Amino acid sequence: MSRFAYVNGRYARLSEAYIHIEDRGYQFADGVYEVCIVVDGKLFDFAGHFARYERSLRELRMAQPMGRRALQTVMRELLRRNRLKTALVYIQVTRGVAPRDHAFPVPDTRPALVMTARRFDLHASDAKARKGVRVITHPDIRWGRVDIKTVGLLPNALAKQAAREAGAAEAVLVRDGVVTECSSSNIWIVDGNGVLRTHPRGNQILGGITRETALGCARELQMKIEERAFTIEEARAASEVFITSATSFVMPVVAIDGARIGDGAPGPVAARLREAYKNKASGG
Repeated sequence: MSRFAYVNGRYARLSEAYIHIEDRGYQFADGVYEVCIVVDGKLFDFAGHFARYERSLRELRMAQPMGRRALQTVMRELLRRNRLKTALVYIQVTRGVAPRDHAFPVPDTRPALVMTARRFDLHASDAKARKGVRVITHPDIRWGRVDIKTVGLLPNALAKQAAREAGAAEAVLVRDGVVTECSSSNIWIVDGNGVLRTHPRGNQILGGITRETALGCARELQMKIEERAFTIEEARAASEVFITSATSFVMPVVAIDGARIGDGAPGPVAARLREAYKNKASGG
């Protein structure tokens, strides 16, 4: 179990780690976050995660609390203190502490930085991938800038809870009959022509870092790719469906709303991409 967190310049035991009640992340969800995977001490896809983190801060006109090298130093020290080599590292930056007012606080308000780490079970993830997961569909009711990785995740939480109550691993978000992504992952299909398809980047989806690396892997494997939206009917008729995220890597989907995908077992495309992703993201 994790023992320490990093909170605004100091390492503290979890039982003693607090933020101010007027932190704007707590008051307004005025903050951004990233989740990074570390496997055997190696940061997976860190360059991509840091670039997206910087972009999210810029889009919200939020100051960066520290640079890349300093952030990595804190991450590694946090892992050392928690005695973790394979872990999830959560990074959150908010606009800081200020009297509650919707408008931004004065320019010299110091941004708040919180970081935690917890054990990640890679073997359990691999075992889940060998079986595949079930998903459900859910209306996409999120705001218009989901391309920014903000901490305002209530619609995502509601969708994930609906999935859990249905005995599923994930909720596929649908808007006007078109699949956007999932509550905490991007979604892909292999269509009837053998083409690998996923929703194009834009304001309607979060540009997943795992998604980008998986696209690179697919190109190297000479797979046919289209960044093009698809309907839920196309997803149900696909020969393969899978999701990608920092925590699931490439995870096969074997059923949507109880309807079997393909033969109801993980397919070869997802399996090849998962191994290629793990090799590439670890620097192999």
